[in-house]
Amino acid sequence: MTRGHRLGQLLGHRLGQQLGHRLGQQLGHRLGRQFGWLWGAYGTSALGTWLAFGAFPLIAVQVLHAGPAEVAALSSVGAAVGAAVAVPLGPWVEFRRKRPVLIAMDLVRFTALLTIPAAFALGVLTFLQLLLVSVVVAAADITFRAASGAYLKTLLPAEDLLVANARFESTTWTTTIIGPPLGGVAIGLLGPVATVVADAVSYLLSALGIRATGGHEPRPERREAGRMRARDLLDGWRYILADATLRPLFFNTALFNGLVMATQPLLAVLMLGRLGFSPWQYGLAFAAPSIGGLLGSWLARPLVTRFGQRQILVATGALRALWPIGLAFLGPGTGGLLLAMGVELGLIFCCGVFNPVYTTYRLERTATDRVARTLSAWAVTTKASTALLTAVWGVLGGLLGPRTAIGLAGVLLLATPLLLPRRAAALLSEPKPEPGRGPAPSRT
Repeated sequence: MTRGHRLGQLLGHRLGQQLGHRLGQQLGHRLGRQFGWLWGAYGTSALGTWLAFGAFPLIAVQVLHAGPAEVAALSSVGAAVGAAVAVPLGPWVEFRRKRPVLIAMDLVRFTALLTIPAAFALGVLTFLQLLLVSVVVAAADITFRAASGAYLKTLLPAEDLLVANARFESTTWTTTIIGPPLGGVAIGLLGPVATVVADAVSYLLSALGIRATGGHEPRPERREAGRMRARDLLDGWRYILADATLRPLFFNTALFNGLVMATQPLLAVLMLGRLGFSPWQYGLAFAAPSIGGLLGSWLARPLVTRFGQRQILVATGALRALWPIGLAFLGPGTGGLLLAMGVELGLIFCCGVFNPVYTTYRLERTATDRVARTLSAWAVTTKASTALLTAVWGVLGGLLGPRTAIGLAGVLLLATPLLLPRRAAALLSEPKPEPGRGPAPSRT
C-alpha cells in the first residue's frame, strides 16, 4: 500500500467522522417541547396529504366520470382560485395570534375534506363540490404556511431556524417516500374516498398537536385603522420587491417551481404513453429518488456551517437548475428509467439542501411584523405562476410535442440562477417596524 493511498484513506476516514459528527449534532439538537409538538403536527398532516395524493382526480374519473378538462381544472383552477381567495388572508393573519390561526386552518381543511366522503355516502357528490373543496383547501394551505412561518420565528431563536426548517424538509421527503405507496394500497383496497378520510383526520390530529404546544403567544399590536384597506392587500409584495435580496429570490423560486411543475403532466404523457413505461415504473422513477431530498435536508446545516449560508444558497440554487433538461432525453427501457431516476435524484438532492436554507434566509430577512403578509404573498405568487405555466406548457406540449416542451422548460430553467441574490446583504437584527404599526411581538 502506497503512502498516498494511506493518506487518502486517513483523510477519507476523518472526513467521514466529521460529517457523521455534524449530522449527529443536527439530529440531536433539541428545540424544545413546543417545537416537538409543532413538528409532529406537521409530519402528521404531511403524511395524510401524501396518502391522498391523486385522490381527487381518481374520484373525478372513477366516481363522477369526469373528462380530461374537468380533471385538469381540479389542480389548475382550484389552485389559482384558492390563491386569489388567500390574498386578503395574509394581512388579516398578521395582526392575530398565529397558533389559533394554525388550528383554525387545520379545522377548515378537516371539515372541507370530510364533506366529500359524507356526500359520497349519501350519493350526492358532484364535481362542483370537488372543485369548491380544492379551492378551500388551497386557500387554507397558503394561510397555514404564512401563519406557521410567523409562529416559528417567534417560537425559536434565529440560530435554531435552520435546524427546524431542515427537520421540516426531511419530514416532507420522508412522507413523500412512504405516503404514495401506502395511499396506493389503500386506494386499491378501499377506494380513493378512504384516503380523503385519512387526509381529513390528519388535519384534525395536526390541530390537536398544535393546540398541545401550549405556551404564551403575545398578541400582535393592532393597526391604527380599524378596517383593512385595499392597499393593505399588496403589503407583502411591496415588502418583497423593496428588498434587494428577497426580490431576486422571489422571482427565482416562482419561476423555478412553476417550470418544474409544468413539466409533470408532460412527463406522464411521455413516459406512460410514447415510451411505454408501466404505472409502477413511472411511480418508481419519482418516488425512489426522494431519498436524495432526505439526505440533502440532513446535510443542509453542516454545509452552511462549513461554507456559509449565502454560498450554499447560491450554489445549490444554481445546481438544481442543471438537472431537469436531462428529462428531455429519456428513452424507453431500463436505460430511460435509470436516466429519469438519476436526474430526479440529483434535482431532489439539490432541492433538499436549498429549501431549508432558502426558507431560513427568507425568515431572517423578513421583519417579525411582516412575516405573515410576506409568506402569504410568496405562496400566492408561487401557486398562481405554477397554475399559469402548467396551462401554457400544456398548450406547448400539444403544439410541439411533450419532449420538445420539456426540453424548452429545461433550457429556461438554466437561466434561473441569474435571479439568485448576487451579493451578501447586511442582516439587521430586526428591520424597523412599519410606520403606523405597533412593535413586533416578543419571542417566547
